[in-house]
Amino acid sequence: MKIVFLTTEDYSFLSHRLTLARAAKEAGAEVVIMTRSGRYRTHLEKEGFRIVPWQISRPSLNPLRELYSFFQVLRAYRRERPDLIHHVALKPIVYGCIAAWLCGRIPNVNTITGLGPVFTNSSAQMHLLRNALLSVFRWIFRPTNCRVILQNDDDRTLFARLKVSVEERTIVLPGFGVDTEHFRPIPEPAGTPVVMLPARMLKEKGVCEFVSAARHLKDWGVSARMVLVGAPDPRNLGCIAESQLREWEKTGVVEWWGHRHDMPFVLCQSNVVCLPSYREGLPKVLLEAAACGRAIVTTSAPGCADAVRHGENGLLVPIKDARALADAICTLLQNNDLRTKMGAAGRLRALREFSDERVARQTLEIYQRLMKGKWTFNVDLLQQV
Repeated sequence: MKIVFLTTEDYSFLSHRLTLARAAKEAGAEVVIMTRSGRYRTHLEKEGFRIVPWQISRPSLNPLRELYSFFQVLRAYRRERPDLIHHVALKPIVYGCIAAWLCGRIPNVNTITGLGPVFTNSSAQMHLLRNALLSVFRWIFRPTNCRVILQNDDDRTLFARLKVSVEERTIVLPGFGVDTEHFRPIPEPAGTPVVMLPARMLKEKGVCEFVSAARHLKDWGVSARMVLVGAPDPRNLGCIAESQLREWEKTGVVEWWGHRHDMPFVLCQSNVVCLPSYREGLPKVLLEAAACGRAIVTTSAPGCADAVRHGENGLLVPIKDARALADAICTLLQNNDLRTKMGAAGRLRALREFSDERVARQTLEIYQRLMKGKWTFNVDLLQQV
């Protein structure tokens, strides 16, 4: 059994899909990862996975460049002859599904990690791109050996309403899960409370609203360190420039800690975790924050509202509403018992609903059903992953 994963970034695969790939390998599959090869290639190869380099640019709309990226996928599929392919994110799904169909209709699973700026941006260009993408989806998801994995019920309802995919071949899974052993709760730090937004520095993540909320809190005399954790993503259309982040930091209204590799430690330096995103699949950082026992403030946007139940493990606020965001943060900062209660509830949800082992098991079961008996595995093996 050979499985090919097609995804744009090696670092994203390492942080989000490693448990799944390990589970597939432990279940007896040969795992091949086709991705943009970077600094994490060696790490993935040490895990026993073979890497096929892919020259792909996520934000590119250049037709010649995109055609070249597609033909790389087509050549790789013809050479590898996989039994099953798992495409992750929009471009890999579009190029991969077409290539899979041209190579003899190879069974494929397609994880849409979030609909992103194509669906949240209201510009004329994005409107045209969105309509084109929906038309392509309706075509590429038609084969009976194709499965679509979404990360929240809102996206599934949207796809059903727009007739993008067949309902019985569309599955909702809670992202790729969280390692609840790696992300563990420790008591909140002493001193001035820290409110943390951990994400790529993108407009769609609500970074500007977070900075505005920080200004509100400062004007109200609320004592808090408002911290941004994450790097700009120049390949994303919504990227916030480093110069802007530096300028905000100079004003003293926020701190910018940049990209961090030690996220279990970093999240535990916070008192409240905040993600005022416009739309998500299921934000992994909120699952990590919940596993660390932190109360959360996020928006009522699709995906975010799946990670947080209002009043249980956090508070939900309207999208793009900096004043409501500041109010919710202030509520949690002023109530230590409420934060502790919500943090404990979040940890329990992470264990029961969002563990990466549970999600890996569910995904392998999708593979097994799709292969119709051509590949079976022992579920008990996954408990050792």
